[in-house]
Amino acid sequence: MAANTRRIEIGDVVIGGGNPVAVQSMANKKTDDIKATVEQIRNLEEAGCELVRVAVPGREAVEALPKIKKEISIPLIADIHFHWEYAVGAIEAGVDKIRINPGNIGSENLVAKIIEKAKDFGTAIRIGVNSGSLHPKYSKEEDAPAALVKSCLEYVRFCEAMDFHNVVLSVKSSSVVDSIKAYRMLAEQTDYPLHLGITESGSLMSGTVKSAVGLGVLLADGVGDTIRVSLSADPVHEVQVAYQILQSLGLRFYGPEIISCPTCGRCDIDMIPVVEEIEKRLMSVKTPLKVAIMGCIVNGPGEAKGADIGIAGGKSEGILFKGGKAIRKVPAKDMVGELMGEIEKLIEDVKEKESQ
Repeated sequence: MAANTRRIEIGDVVIGGGNPVAVQSMANKKTDDIKATVEQIRNLEEAGCELVRVAVPGREAVEALPKIKKEISIPLIADIHFHWEYAVGAIEAGVDKIRINPGNIGSENLVAKIIEKAKDFGTAIRIGVNSGSLHPKYSKEEDAPAALVKSCLEYVRFCEAMDFHNVVLSVKSSSVVDSIKAYRMLAEQTDYPLHLGITESGSLMSGTVKSAVGLGVLLADGVGDTIRVSLSADPVHEVQVAYQILQSLGLRFYGPEIISCPTCGRCDIDMIPVVEEIEKRLMSVKTPLKVAIMGCIVNGPGEAKGADIGIAGGKSEGILFKGGKAIRKVPAKDMVGELMGEIEKLIEDVKEKESQ
């Protein structure tokens, strides 16, 4: 979380100004398919998504926006390219923020119409500049990160000239290195909150790696106020990966953290299916817990004792640990059930303490 950035309200979510890094995603259903879009957004809400964006490529999508907003519980963001009138229509439809790249909207007069409408409705605007859609006058520059930043700041100055400051910025590239350079450069030159992302990062695996590296480096530097992990996968995975990144840096705690050994020839239990099954069962749990699943006696007992709850496997049995103490031995075939039973008890204890 960047404490020195401006505070911007997007619906009931506040970003910037030292607030927790907000997690967002984007629906991939056709926006004019209201039922499918709402269903997907509700799934994202359940996963912990705090802001959601939808594509607005046509008038049918604009008309769907108020109906979608009525059925969801998190702020709605409209993503608009090329058509200034769709941006104005989205603002009038009541979205909480719009995302535009002013360079592909057209003339400054058309961009000014969008800004004036946003001022009237109190709507935030994300100026989203991507390496793949730079304004022609910057697209041939050799220093891609510098070009991204110069383009973005030109649009910022245009907004400020119109006395509009309800702005969030992004300078995304599919290159992790270029993204890191661009965001660092931008953070030094402006105090507007920054939306982090690696655009078009790829599949679930490659996109997760690229996003974890790029976003992780920036967040560790104190750069970034809201993030989206862009994946060619179910958007729910974007939210899950985002929280894993934030949790690994100690910036947000949302749901269990699983600590498990990578397995080797010393492993005395079939670790992989145990870890996969526990992870699957904990997918919907929101209580922050540290769960250790270890496969041998080398690191197992020590790691398991350092977790809230854990198990260390032996040749035919495992030792359950809770709060740093061994509580009992369990047969290998019962480890998943016994561990989940203890986790559920621990979650109930946490909830009871929170309600007191």
